[in-house]
Amino acid sequence: MKTYSAKPNEVDKKWCVVDAEGVVLGRLASVIAARLRGKHKAIFTPHIDCGDNIIVINAEKVRLTGNKRINKTYYWHTGYPGGIKSRNAGAVLDGKHPERVVYKAVERMISRNKLGRQQMRKLHVYSGSEHPHEAQKPKNIDIAAMNPKNKRSAK
Repeated sequence: MKTYSAKPNEVDKKWCVVDAEGVVLGRLASVIAARLRGKHKAIFTPHIDCGDNIIVINAEKVRLTGNKRINKTYYWHTGYPGGIKSRNAGAVLDGKHPERVVYKAVERMISRNKLGRQQMRKLHVYSGSEHPHEAQKPKNIDIAAMNPKNKRSAK
């Protein structure tokens, strides 16, 4: 018996849409990261981009458990001496680009190499319920229904 290794032209990439409303951020990100890598497919090959294109809508309505909305901090550096900046998750979600919380959570679960960057290009995150990818006829993935812990009600 021989090990099967998928070729890039053999991979069938589908389009999927995920509604993030009320879904816990980490659980959402782990499912999305696995689908971007293609681990849900039988032909998964670690060095080939086997994953699907994922569209995430309602990113501003994602849930954070515990006190993460206040305590979780995102850092970046301006490049100047003493230029470390920070913002908590609540400020990012309430700010101008709330979709960055979902994007960063998924990005940090994907490999940091050429293949990971190629896989991250297939992630499309939108803060509202509208997206410009209707022509691709994406299928819905209900992450909230996969496990009762995936969905949290508003407090």
